[in-house]
Amino acid sequence: MEFLPALHAEWIKIRTLRSLVGSLCTVLVVTASLAALAALDADDEAFDPLFSVFFGLTFGQLAAIVFGATAVSSELRQGSLRSALTAVPRRGHWFAAKAVAIAVPSLAVGLLAGAASLAVGRAALGADARGLSWSEGLRGAVGCGLYLTLMALFAAGLTAVLRSGVATLGILIPFLLIVSFVVGDISSSVADFLPDRAGQVVLHETWDGALGPWTGLAVTALWASAALLAGAWSVRRRDA
Repeated sequence: MEFLPALHAEWIKIRTLRSLVGSLCTVLVVTASLAALAALDADDEAFDPLFSVFFGLTFGQLAAIVFGATAVSSELRQGSLRSALTAVPRRGHWFAAKAVAIAVPSLAVGLLAGAASLAVGRAALGADARGLSWSEGLRGAVGCGLYLTLMALFAAGLTAVLRSGVATLGILIPFLLIVSFVVGDISSSVADFLPDRAGQVVLHETWDGALGPWTGLAVTALWASAALLAGAWSVRRRDA
């Protein structure tokens, strides 16, 4: 089977699995709805209106990694991967099709979540949003979509390496919620290059670290690329 038919088959799988559709819906609902809490930070001395608007991404990214991990781990159950590789003997083609099928809906939902968060967050901030320019808001919305896509791909690659969605979530969720903050408290210069901290620079109005908005996303893209390459190697070398 060539790449495009393989991609179409992977897209059908994602579209018809309720757990995957539910994860994508959760990304949108959580990210956008929590933007309504933006006004709670308005009295903080370190108030960053842009990050407050996109506060929901902190939790929306968890649904994104669940989506990426589940999309791959669903193939590892009950011989599904063996069937997929029978239809697409070239394992690299299959994994590339899987990655694209994960990336496209993640990006679409991420951009929609970013636009919704911007609208909801600005409304919640009211007068406090006057210092937030539309160019910064647009950067944040686009950055939100790209960041969520990269985190979904990062989880997908790691799942292919570990061959377990549960193991992937057991590593990434504590890392995002706890470890990243602990490392940041110990050494901010090291934390700047962690996948979540680097990618979220695009959501800040100002940032004192070593990375800028787009270089930060580039670092996250490197993490995701490394995970996908390792995942592709694992799929090609291991038994189905």
